[in-house]
Amino acid sequence: MPRLTYLGHAAFTLEGSKARIVIDPFLSGNPLATARPEEIKVDYVLLTHGHNDHLGDGIEIAKANNATIVAPNELAIYCAGQGTEIHPMHIGGAHDFPFGRVKLTIAHHGSVAPDGTYTGNPCGFLITMDGKTLYHPGDTGLFYDMKLIGQMNSIDLAVLPIGDNFTMGIDDAAKAAEFLQAGMYIPMHFKTFDVIDVEPEEFVKKVQSGGQKARVLPIGDSLEY
Repeated sequence: MPRLTYLGHAAFTLEGSKARIVIDPFLSGNPLATARPEEIKVDYVLLTHGHNDHLGDGIEIAKANNATIVAPNELAIYCAGQGTEIHPMHIGGAHDFPFGRVKLTIAHHGSVAPDGTYTGNPCGFLITMDGKTLYHPGDTGLFYDMKLIGQMNSIDLAVLPIGDNFTMGIDDAAKAAEFLQAGMYIPMHFKTFDVIDVEPEEFVKKVQSGGQKARVLPIGDSLEY
């Protein structure tokens, strides 16, 4: 049974029987993060896009762990230029890794590295590990194809951005939950900055009012699914 741990913002570790993954590890400079980059021990680093609050410490963590970065092609190439091992992918593509399967989905957002380098299209991830599927959509607005993603995939757990301004807000994230029909929802990408200071319990209540399951996962806490 996979184990998901929330590191704050849009960052998570995902541990299964064959590998440990970190997604969008923005720890340094994150005022709410409690984990330090040197504490993260992983085999793979998954990056949705190049913005500093998602690329974060990904390159440093990958180097320290001899871990492989999995990211959209242009972002992966950028990371390779910084000395990391990479597995480049792109939107709609999937690959079977030793730990399971990863597929990239669209995300309506942008992507540029902290130094201004263009890092291609942003993405979301469908990660299947130990027979369970996690959907991490990255930074995105609501899009109707989420309904198709839900129809084509049996999603056990979805983490959804709710902070508004840069991503979906609470109402749009609740509509995304309606489209996806996942087994459980966890809110992310909120309260890190003043402009995304929203109450996650409002999202939970809206999802639950639609007959689905949702909960807030405090930073540092874990969930098996």
